[in-house]
Amino acid sequence: MNSCRDIAREITRIYCPMSFSGIEILGSILIPMKFQKGDTILEEGKVCRDLYFVEKGMVRQYYYKNKKDVTEHFSFEGRIVFCIESFLKQEPSRLIVEALENTTLYAIPYDKLHNLMERNQEIEMLYRKILEHVAISSQEHADSQRFENAAERYDRLLREKPEIILRAPMVHIASFLQMTPETLSRVRGASIGTHTNTK
Repeated sequence: MNSCRDIAREITRIYCPMSFSGIEILGSILIPMKFQKGDTILEEGKVCRDLYFVEKGMVRQYYYKNKKDVTEHFSFEGRIVFCIESFLKQEPSRLIVEALENTTLYAIPYDKLHNLMERNQEIEMLYRKILEHVAISSQEHADSQRFENAAERYDRLLREKPEIILRAPMVHIASFLQMTPETLSRVRGASIGTHTNTK
């Protein structure tokens, strides 16, 4: 099992380089957590009090609309997951986070993170870089939904995040791409045929 220091080093490698002392400080507030497939990590109506770094496994964020669950986001190894509005405002979340696989997370608590940011510029910069990454990712996904057709949305996901195609249930992928499972099946078939013909 990786130590909290190892995880802190990996977080900074992905999001923002930090000094040895900065890595040590970040590692000191990380909390390892394990969830089984199907476990709820954050319930609707609960306040998101942590950022979560996914060391192993896959999780999704979703919400209910017209009695159907709608997948908003997937996170897997090397990614941060949190309900941004709830975390920033420290208000109840309208989103739910669940483990799609047996998952190991490292939590970064809101209070400890903000206390450190007041005293350490490296931690403040890391937090800013994480927020920038999440904002850009959310905007790219929103633009894909607005401007691309079903086949283009699927091809983008296959190209940029193939782990989701390989590991997440098709019903959740269809919801994430804002299409029915039947449309996703048709688009996948056409995509496989296209890629086979171009070889």
